[in-house]
Amino acid sequence: MPVTDLSNPPMMPRPVPTSQRPLLGQTVLLVEDSRYASEAVRLLALRSGARIRRADCIASAERHLGTYRAGIAIVDLGLPDGDGLTLIRTLANAKQRPAALLATSGQARAEVESEAMAAGADGFLAKPIESLAAFQHAILKHLPVEEHPKGPRALPGDTVEPDPLALSEDLVYAERMLADESIAPAYVANFLAGLARTKNDADFLAETETLAASNVDDLRPQLRNLIARRLGARRVV
Repeated sequence: MPVTDLSNPPMMPRPVPTSQRPLLGQTVLLVEDSRYASEAVRLLALRSGARIRRADCIASAERHLGTYRAGIAIVDLGLPDGDGLTLIRTLANAKQRPAALLATSGQARAEVESEAMAAGADGFLAKPIESLAAFQHAILKHLPVEEHPKGPRALPGDTVEPDPLALSEDLVYAERMLADESIAPAYVANFLAGLARTKNDADFLAETETLAASNVDDLRPQLRNLIARRLGARRVV
């Protein structure tokens, strides 16, 4: 099946980016399993004028890439069915490579950025991704000059905050993952740590990082307890 380039549909003029919507006409493929992190990027992309498609795993991303070409790809390094670095390597060497290929992660930047760049990423977006100016700058600096808005552009000072419901959905998702014996508890612990960093929740981050680094044979009971406490607190609120 031929790949459709949705970043420049046939028979239609490409929208001209503006200073207010500098990514107008672009299509972003976000490969991210966290609903909360995805919602933040969705808001940033829409406010920048870009269309967005989301894949929650590598298999889903491959299905997307089989039907259209994304001009921009943002790939989380921790995915439920494989390492995001593998997908970045594939995209970096693809015949129709995204013009901007960015990695993102909830892990500490110092731990993963160099690996992402070595795999072929153009840049790295550390979570939380909430600044509109930083999001736009990280993408625009890798796009061809002719795809930039004309004239001077004031940097927006806006930030976005995802719907809190998406956070609860992520906690329920983590709970479901713990019931799947094929998913390592360490992956769930790292997922929760990334969620805590995305939410800027220092207490939650400390708890999840402690569990992720522990030598306990089975983390599932502690993780279930942590998730239950967090969900209970959100229901009370």
